[in-house]
Amino acid sequence: MHIGTIVQKLWGDRRGALAMITAISMPVIIGGAGLAADTIQWSYTKRAMQRQADSGALAGAFALSQSQQNTVAATVTADLSRNNNVAMTIAPVIQTPPTAGAFSGDTRAVRVALATDLRLPFVAFLMQRAIRIPAEATAKVVSQGEYCVLSLENTNVTGINMGGNTNVDLGCGMMSNSPSAVSVTAGGSSRINATPVAAVGGVPAAPSNYAAGTQLIPYSVPQFDPLANLPSPNLAGVANRNGGNVGPNQHSILDPGVYRGGMDLKGQVELRPGIYYIDGGSFSAGSQATVSGTGVVIILTHHSAESSPGLIAHVSINGGATINLTAPTSGTYAGVVFYQDRRALDQGDNKINGNSASRYQGTFYFPGQHVEFTGTSGQDVRCVQIVTRRVTFIGNSHITNVCPPGSGAGSFSGTRVKLVA
Repeated sequence: MHIGTIVQKLWGDRRGALAMITAISMPVIIGGAGLAADTIQWSYTKRAMQRQADSGALAGAFALSQSQQNTVAATVTADLSRNNNVAMTIAPVIQTPPTAGAFSGDTRAVRVALATDLRLPFVAFLMQRAIRIPAEATAKVVSQGEYCVLSLENTNVTGINMGGNTNVDLGCGMMSNSPSAVSVTAGGSSRINATPVAAVGGVPAAPSNYAAGTQLIPYSVPQFDPLANLPSPNLAGVANRNGGNVGPNQHSILDPGVYRGGMDLKGQVELRPGIYYIDGGSFSAGSQATVSGTGVVIILTHHSAESSPGLIAHVSINGGATINLTAPTSGTYAGVVFYQDRRALDQGDNKINGNSASRYQGTFYFPGQHVEFTGTSGQDVRCVQIVTRRVTFIGNSHITNVCPPGSGAGSFSGTRVKLVA
């Protein structure tokens, strides 16, 4: 029987026709199924790789935001290892700054490029080779507001606390590095005019305390200490001074140098320009004290700070005191009016108060301890930056922060990390 006759008989039979159609269609069906399976595998791999690239770029940018540029590559590599859902056959490319793409040359960006060769069953049957799948991401450290108050606290306690009848008018933002759910809190009859108010942890809403339009930004990245590069105090070769105790109704003009055991100021005191090292004890101003100085920085330390950090000096300024201090505009401590040795233990409080005639201009830098502002109505901090472990604004303090261009410490730019490509 000829083949043509067989085909004619099959075609004339319903069951035979169906068998022929099925036979003719089978390669298409098998090919479609194979292609669909390969597409699903390709899509899954591509998505998984993109997640790895995104996560790695964000991790690298986070390290960059903490001024750890030399650890970016190691940080990205560790993140890729943790998220190793797809094995890479090609070594990852980690760049900061990137050398390709829209952010090429940007020193605040991190680029991660991944690639792997994947053998897809159906495509490999046709092409006899693996398919290369790429994924790329770029993350960048971008600005997020201007801040002049920063709490460096990194444990689960409140970093910035505002209460009582305090009135804080900063003209810039506040930031707390504390991961606490109440990282920043405003309560009582306090009135806060500062934006943004950001934190690594939570920032509970308080509409009656924050001025209209205040931007609350919880769960931000930690901000790097803007004064981390200041050297630790060194008393070697610095002249020792006497006269650090000034009684009521006394008038003294003091020179820069080392004041062992602290300063106890209760009368009228003029500080000549320079650096005043308070070697243990405290920098204390009584309720009747009048203290003034231009180009002055007060450094709170101890000659045995390395071995006895508990002896590092602190500050205590009574609310009735009249204080008029302006930081130097040049030198190592330019813009700094108070600096407590960063080796100080987290114990005790530093009280920065003053009456309505008090004027401060410069940075309050207390990286290891708590600072409390409890000034009286109208206290003028003029132009300050407050960087402390924790800070409290309470009582009847009324702080107005006004920064003329080029004066004082001013504010510093906050940062956040985001994917940009």
